[in-house]
Amino acid sequence: MGAKTFFGRLNITIEAFHLHHGLRGKEADRDADFVRDICAEWDIPATIRREDVRGFAAEHGCSLEEAGRILRYGALDELKKAAEAETGRPAAVAVAHHRGDSAETILHNLFRGSGLKGLRGIAPVRDGIIRPLIEVGRDEIEEFLTDMGIGWCEDSTNSDNDYTRNKIRNQILPLVRAEINKEADTHILQAGKLISMADDFLEKTAEELWKQCGEVHDRKGCAFPVSDAEKQEEIIRYYLIRHMIRLQGGSVKDFTLLHVEAVDQLIRGQTGKRTDLPGKMQGWREYGKLWIGRKQDEKRDSCCQKEDWAENVRYEIFSYEKGMEIPKNQYTKWFDYDKMKNALCLRFREPGDYITLSGGGRKRVKAFMIDEKVPQDIRGKIPVLADGNHVVWIVGYRISEYYKITEDTKTILQVQFNGGKKDGR
Repeated sequence: MGAKTFFGRLNITIEAFHLHHGLRGKEADRDADFVRDICAEWDIPATIRREDVRGFAAEHGCSLEEAGRILRYGALDELKKAAEAETGRPAAVAVAHHRGDSAETILHNLFRGSGLKGLRGIAPVRDGIIRPLIEVGRDEIEEFLTDMGIGWCEDSTNSDNDYTRNKIRNQILPLVRAEINKEADTHILQAGKLISMADDFLEKTAEELWKQCGEVHDRKGCAFPVSDAEKQEEIIRYYLIRHMIRLQGGSVKDFTLLHVEAVDQLIRGQTGKRTDLPGKMQGWREYGKLWIGRKQDEKRDSCCQKEDWAENVRYEIFSYEKGMEIPKNQYTKWFDYDKMKNALCLRFREPGDYITLSGGGRKRVKAFMIDEKVPQDIRGKIPVLADGNHVVWIVGYRISEYYKITEDTKTILQVQFNGGKKDGR
C-alpha cells in the first residue's frame, strides 16, 4: 500500500518539500534526486525548490545557516497557505527535529547567552509547525529505517566541526554521554522543560503585576509606576518591560537584552530620559512613571530628533564561528559583544564622546569629525552608537578599534542601519 493511500485512510493528505540550498554541488543534487525518487516510489507529491542561500546571506548580512532557515520556512509557509486555500482545510508543516536536535539547541543557546526562552528547547507544536519525532532519538530513527529497508542521505557538512552546532553534536554531547552520563540528552531536555515552566511563570507574574498597577493610554502608550517597578526583582522587571512592549504591538523578537536593559535603566534615571527602540517605539521616564509607546511627531532633544534614526536599526546577537566573513556593507557592522559594558544607545554626539583608534589611542568624536572635514552644520546630525561615552560606531564613517572582531571573539553583535545618508540629511 502506498503512503498516499495509507494516510488517506486517516483522512490526511501529505506532500513533501525539499530545498536545494545551492551550496554542496553534486551532493546537494544527489539529495534532491533522492527526495524526488522516493516520493515518486511512495506516491507522495513533492516540491523541489532551489534557492541562492549564499547570495541571500550576503545581501541580508546573515550567516548561511540563518539564510537557509529563513528561506526554508518561508517556502514551507507559502506551501501551507496554498494547501489550505486549495482544500479549505487546516494544514500543518511537519519537520523532522528529534530529541538530539532539541538538546543541541538548548546547549547552543546557553553557550551564546540566550534568555530563558532560548533554553526551552524545541517545542513539539508551535506556529503551525509540528515535530512528530521530537521525543525520539536519532539512533532509534536510524534503527527503524534499517529494519524497514529504507535508506537515507547524510549531509557531509554535518561532520564539519567548524560550525558551533556540529561541535556540540559531534564532540561535546558524545563526550558528555561517554564520560559523564549516557542519558545526558534526556536530562538536558528535562532541564529545558523546567526552564519552560519558569519562563511561563515569570510571564504570568509580570502580567498579573501589570493588571494591578499598569495603565494604558491609547495615544501615548502604556505606563507603569516607577515606585512599584523598583520593588520588583530584576528578572520580574525584565518580563514586565517585555509585556509592555507586546501591549504596544512590538515584537519581542526584535528586542534584545540590550534594549530591555536600556529601558530598565530609565527606572533609576531622571524624568525626561528616553531611549529609542525598534519598531518606531521608545521608552521614557516621566513624573514617576515608566512609559513605552510609539514615537510622537514632536521636536525632541539631541537623542530623539525628528530624523528617527533608531527605528531603522536592527540588532542581532550570535556566536562567532571560524570562517565567518565580516560584512563589508557600509551600514552593516559586526562588533565584539562581550566587550560592551553598558546598554548601547543610538543617539547624536555628546560632550565627552570618544572613539578608540588603531594602537589603542583615543580621539574625541568632535576632533574626528573636524579631521574628516565633516561640515559643521551636520556634525550634530550624524548618529553614533555609544557604550556610555565610548562611541562604538560613527555611523557611515568609522567603528571603534576596541570593539572590532578578533580571533578571541566569542559573541557578535550585528548592527544593520538603514537610516539614510551618513550626513544626516
